[in-house]
Amino acid sequence: MEDCWNRIGVTGDRSCPELRTVVHCRNCHVFSAAGRSLLERLPPDDYLQEWTHVLAENQRGGAGASLGSDGAVVRNDQSISVMLFRLGTEVLALPVGVLQEVSPPFVIHSVPQRTNRFFLGLVNIRGEIMLAASLQHLLGLGDADGPAKRSMDQGLPSSCRMAVAGADDDKWVLPMDEVFGIHLFNRQEIREAPVVITKAGDSLTGGLLPWNGCSVALLDPDRLFAALRATVSPP
Repeated sequence: MEDCWNRIGVTGDRSCPELRTVVHCRNCHVFSAAGRSLLERLPPDDYLQEWTHVLAENQRGGAGASLGSDGAVVRNDQSISVMLFRLGTEVLALPVGVLQEVSPPFVIHSVPQRTNRFFLGLVNIRGEIMLAASLQHLLGLGDADGPAKRSMDQGLPSSCRMAVAGADDDKWVLPMDEVFGIHLFNRQEIREAPVVITKAGDSLTGGLLPWNGCSVALLDPDRLFAALRATVSPP
C-alpha cells in the first residue's frame, strides 16, 4: 500500500505539495482511498479458523477461567481490557469501554474566565469541539510542565498522546505523557485500593492492577466523569 503520509505527509517530512491545499493527510483522496481499501479487503484465509478457535477457548474456559495453558489471561467474563498510560511518573489504567480514540496531541484553545488548571479549554478534533481536562491536576499529580501545558507548545515529545473518553454526549479529551497500549487482566487480579485512598472524598481509584512489578491505579469511570463535569460546572 502506498503510505505517502509516512514519507512526505504529516508523519513524514511534510514535503508533499498537496498539504498546502488539504492541510492534513486525512483530508487527502490518497489517504481516504487507502482507508477504503483496508475496509474492503478480503479476510485472510485463516480468519474463520482463528475466530472459531478463540470463541471455542472462551466457551471451554467459562466464566471462572482466568489463565490459559500458556499462563496468559483468557478473554472471558472474568477478564477486563484496560489502556495503560503515564502521567509524569505515575502509570494509570482506564477501562477500554470508555475510550473513543487515542491520537497525537491537538491544540487546546483556552476559554476566557473558565479555563483553569483542571479545565483546560476546547479541542477541535476533526470538526468536533470537545472539552479538555487535566487528569494530572485532577488526580493531585500536578506538574507545571505536564502534557496539558506542553500540548500548547511546539516540539512535543513523540510519546505524548490525547485520549478521547466518555459517552457520545459527555466526551472528554485527556492529555497523556505516554500510552502503553491495551492490556488484558483477570478481574481477580484487581486489588482493593488502600483504605486511606477509598475514604478520600475525591478518590477516583476503583482498584489496583499489577503491571511490570508495580501497582497501577485503575480509574473508576463513573467517578472520573463526575469529577470532570464538576470542573466545568462546579456546584
